Formats: sequence, C-alpha cells, structure tokens
Amino acid sequence: MLLPPPLLLLLLLLLQTGSELVPPYPLTVQESVTVLEGANVHVPCNFFYPQKYWHNNAPAYGYWFREGVKVQQDAPVATNDQRGAMRKKTQGRFRLLGDPKNYNCSLEIRDAWRNDTGTYFFRVEKGNFLKYSYKENQLYLCVTALSQTPDINIQRTLESGHPRNITCTVSWACKRGTPLTFSWIGVNLNPLGPWTPHSSVVTLTPGPQHHDTNLTCQVTFHGGVSTERTIQLNVSYAPQDLTISVFRKECTGREALGNGSSLLVQEGDSLRLLCVTHSNPPASLSWAQGGQTLHRFQPSDPGVLELPQIQREHEGEFTCHAQNPLGSQKASLSLSVVGKSRSLAGVVPGALGGAGAMALLSLCLCLIFFCIPKARRKRAAGGPKGKDDEDPVMDTVSWVSDVSVFSYSVWDHSRSLD
Repeated sequence: MLLPPPLLLLLLLLLQTGSELVPPYPLTVQESVTVLEGANVHVPCNFFYPQKYWHNNAPAYGYWFREGVKVQQDAPVATNDQRGAMRKKTQGRFRLLGDPKNYNCSLEIRDAWRNDTGTYFFRVEKGNFLKYSYKENQLYLCVTALSQTPDINIQRTLESGHPRNITCTVSWACKRGTPLTFSWIGVNLNPLGPWTPHSSVVTLTPGPQHHDTNLTCQVTFHGGVSTERTIQLNVSYAPQDLTISVFRKECTGREALGNGSSLLVQEGDSLRLLCVTHSNPPASLSWAQGGQTLHRFQPSDPGVLELPQIQREHEGEFTCHAQNPLGSQKASLSLSVVGKSRSLAGVVPGALGGAGAMALLSLCLCLIFFCIPKARRKRAAGGPKGKDDEDPVMDTVSWVSDVSVFSYSVWDHSRSLD
C-alpha cells in the first residue's frame, strides 16, 4: 500500500529530525548571570522531556551552544559527548556538570572571559530520534571587567542637618545581568527604594562628625567576587566649638577660657589671645572690643590678637566672632587691668608697719625685764625712803609707761595702715 505524497514527506521529515517537531518542553535556568572577568560561576539547570520518548538503553547527551550557531555544523561550548569536538575558546573552561540522563543540564564556567558574554541554549540528544533544542529558555551570560569599580553620586552638596540621597551605580554591568548585591560601609545610612538590579540608593543626614570620613560602596557579583569604591565625605557646617585661649608672657603654655570668663592682668604685661573654631568651609575670624572691630582675619589665618603692652584702655570686653556662609558663633572675655602703683602702695606700707611694731614691742619687753628687777633690789636693801630713792623707781616706771603709750600709738598706726 502506497502512502499519499504529503504523508510520505511528513514521515521522511520525522525520521530526519527526530522529535524536534514536537511541542516545546520546559527548561529551568536563570535568565541571566553576571560574573566578573576571571571568576567562576555555577549555573543550575534542569530540563523536561516526556518519558515515552526517553529510551533508557541509549546514552543521553547534552550540549550547550552559543546562540546563532548551526547545531549540525558548529561545535558546542560544553558537552558530555566525547565523540565530537568542542569549541576551542571555551574548551576546559565551560563544563556540563549535570547528567542529562537525570534531566540535569547544569553548567560550570571557569575563568570567564569578556568575550564569553552572550546568549546560550541547551540541546539534548538520546538515540537516533530524540534530538531537541530548548531555545525557548535561554541563558544570558554577562562578563564584566574586574578593573572597573562602582560609581557613587551624591545629590547636591552635603550640608549638616539636611538629608541627601547617595546612589551607587554599576553602569558598566550588563543590562541583562544578574541583580547584584550592594553593601554600604562607613556611616549609618537608610536604604531608599525602589531598587534596581544595578544600583542602590540610600539616604544620609550628615553632621559635622561625618566630615572627612570615608564611605564605601561594595558590589558583590555572582560567585562571591566583589569590587568597591570609597569616597571621602565633604560636609558643610556652621562654626561650632568656638574657644578662646590666652598666652601670658611668663607662661609657655596656653590657658583655655570659657565664654564670659574674666581675666586679671598687670598693666605693662604682654598678652596673646587665640580664637579657634571648627567649621566647613573655614570661618572668618574677627576680634572686637566694646563693639569696635580690632582685627579681621582671612579664613586661612589664625585668629590671634596680640597685646604686647597692656594699658588702661585695654580694660573691658573682648569678643571673638566666627562666621561662614552657613552661620556664625561668638565668645567673649572680660579683661581687668591692675595698675603697678596701686599694687605697690598696698604692699610696702603694710610691710614697714609690721616690722616697726615688732621692733617696738621687743624694746618694751627688754625694759620691763631689766628695770623693774633693779628697783626691787634697792627696796629690799633697806635704804631710807626718800625722794632720791623714789625718783629713780618712779622715773623708771613713768618712763616705761611712756614707752608703753608710744608703743600702742605706733601699733595702732600700723593697724590703720593695713
């Protein structure tokens, strides 16, 4: 019995192409994988084929091909079929790890090259009739350069107290590559969505403590290989922690003073006042006395006010004022000047009065101890009591009394001087 020509043609095509005329069958594999140049990657893969077409006696062969090749003519990039050749550029680097007999098509790639980037599909063959290419579920491999690093972009200038968005982008990564893992290192950040496969956005509310600190964005690729970029934060903030220090002529170190402090200095002495503040950009410093500006310094100059010889007119309040585009701060110092004549007048009379009083007191004690015993000895000798006998004693007692009165008046005078 002869078959009609159309049926005969269909039978011949079926014998030539095996089961490729059957409906598509599923294959499970990642749609895309991103790997750094020189790194290794393992791509899990499983496929399905109806059991009724699966002849257990025949070996099952799996093949990974690059998109665009002819499977009957071009070599695969990986296969377990030892009968044919493999593509030279991938030989030894692409390996079919899975066993097609167990519906496993897992692929391993070692030492990835940049030109490995592309789309790949899997094909299975078993016996003379089962030959099927899974072109509906393909793998896209993206290999990126190891020398490249992420890009970090900051939304406007960092200003203390104002939230800013910071974006880390891997612009050079393959658009169809595997989503990457982003890590931020350095400061406390708040993640901000929505996320994209190749970028990460976070929010930072900076403060003065963040100025000159490092911020790192680390990107981890499939397989654990990572690359990173570090930037130094430049935070603008108003003047803060304004302090005034004083250097005296007789001291080598400096003395820090609080705002509103008082300082007592000697007329004629020298004094150096130092004003220091923290700010970014650097603040302009100026000194004023009683509202009148004395010196105005540029941002790069130290705020030092020299007073080489203290005068009476220096007495009063000195104020240091710090200002930059973000704000200002000031601190004051009250200076009291002591004159040389006033200080000496208080010290010399007191010292002289004290020394004179001690000398007179010593003299009185000597007279008492030497004169009175002498009078007692004469009386005890039994001499006649007459005027001549009384006068020496009375004169002595009277003289001692006069000395006592003089001593008191001098002592009282010395106390009044004090």
